[in-house]
Parts: sequence; structure tokens; C-alpha cells
Amino acid sequence: MRRATYSDGWSTAQKQVGFGERRIKAIIFVTALITAAIAILVLAVSVFASAPKPKDRIESSARKSYIFKTHLKDDDIKIRSKKGAVTLTGLVSEESHKTLAQETLYGLKGVKSVDNRLEVRGAPPTANSDAWLKEKVKLTLLFHRSVSAEKTEVDVKDGIVTLRGEAASEAQQELTAEYARDVEGVKDVANEMTIIKKDEKTPGKTAEKIDDVSITAQVKMAMLLHRSTSALHTTIKTNRGVVTVEGKAGSAAEKDKVGKLVSDIQGVKSVHNRMTIE
Repeated sequence: MRRATYSDGWSTAQKQVGFGERRIKAIIFVTALITAAIAILVLAVSVFASAPKPKDRIESSARKSYIFKTHLKDDDIKIRSKKGAVTLTGLVSEESHKTLAQETLYGLKGVKSVDNRLEVRGAPPTANSDAWLKEKVKLTLLFHRSVSAEKTEVDVKDGIVTLRGEAASEAQQELTAEYARDVEGVKDVANEMTIIKKDEKTPGKTAEKIDDVSITAQVKMAMLLHRSTSALHTTIKTNRGVVTVEGKAGSAAEKDKVGKLVSDIQGVKSVHNRMTIE
């Protein structure tokens, strides 16, 4: 019995085998495409799921700031945000840390409002008490780079501040006393610091890079702490370490005082003082 053939010489059985092989190859190819598409989809979903949500970005930015990594690192602060509305809860070690955390959050992109519900561990010091003044003086010195808060001991008795510790020069010793004396509520300053000149061969400490949000927060806090600037209404903006101050000053001396204080804040590169004199 003769097998049916086509004009090209292939038998029916051979044709069927050929069609079957092509069909299998097509199925394998389509299956591979579907598998690859599923893998890409799974990867995309995984990346999307792990990507920080808007509220996570706000918290992440706050945690990465100089303020949170240094001044607030030992505080238990929880940050929640929804559509730009931020709520702060938890415990901080000092009353001033509540304001510092709030000012830092206000400076972050996307933040529209801050509900500050932070509480102070233990009983906070009474306003204008010796403990309250000590906290303010120490915080003030911490913000200014021309003095050394770490090497300055601060004691307060009946509103009189006593400074002890080390100063690198007479100028630093005098500036430390000047900053302490300008804190609201301080009656007088007894400067008992010891001048210990640095060895010129000893390399100085490398300045830490400070983000703009933290610089702005420090400037605002410092101006609130100093009695010579606490009553002034100013607008502070920072761009790459350059601080722009706008507002009104009662005199040229007041305006100059603001420029001097701001220029000595940690991280500030230069100051554009655009305050107008009333």
C-alpha cells in the first residue's frame, strides 16, 4: 500500500510530524513569554510595594536630618503623616526638643501642618527657673560653632550663670559669656573658664555637613533663645547653607545683631540679611 505524498515529496505522516513540532515550539515560545511577563509583573509589584509612601518619605527625611541624628537622637519621637498633616507623639528629654522637632518637620517638603503632641520625660523645669535657664544656655551654646558646648560647664544659681570648662582662646571665652548673657532670663554671668590654646600641629575637627532644614531650625531656635532677637518677627530660608533673613528690625544695631548670630550657627555658609529698619 502506497503512502500518500504531496507534490513537494513529503508524505502525509511527515507533514503531520512537521506541524506537530512547530506547534510544540510555538507553545513553548508563548509559555516562555508568559513566564517572563509574570516575572516582570512580580518584580514591578515588589518594587512598588517596597517603595516609600509619601508619609514614609517625610519620616525618612526627618530621621536623616542633622537635628534628629544629633540633638534628638535619644528621644522617642513617633512621626505620622497624612496628606501633609504631620502628628508628633512620644517622649523627649527636654522641653526645647519639642520645638526643635516641630521646626524641623515644618521645613520638610510636603509638610502642611504639624500637630505637636510630644511630652517631656518627668516634670519639665518651671519657666525662668534656674534649671530652665541652664537648659536654654546649654542649647544656645550648642547651636553656635565659635564656642564649644561640649567643653563648657554651665551652672545657674538665682538667675546668675557660672561658666566653667575650657576655651580655646580669650575671644572664645568672651563670646561664650556673651551668648549666655543674651539668653532671656539670665541676670548675670560669672565667667570662670580656663583658656587652653590648641596645639597648632593638632588637626582640627572636620565640620559635619548639615542639611538646610536643620540649619533653618537651629537659626529659628537660636533667635528665640536670645533676648536681643526673640521679639523680632523674621522669615528664615536656607539654600545650600546660605541663609536669607527677612523681616523688620527696630534699628541698624538690631539688624546687625541678627546677622552676627545667624552667621555663627552650625552649618551656615553665609547670610543674606534683607531685614528692613522701621
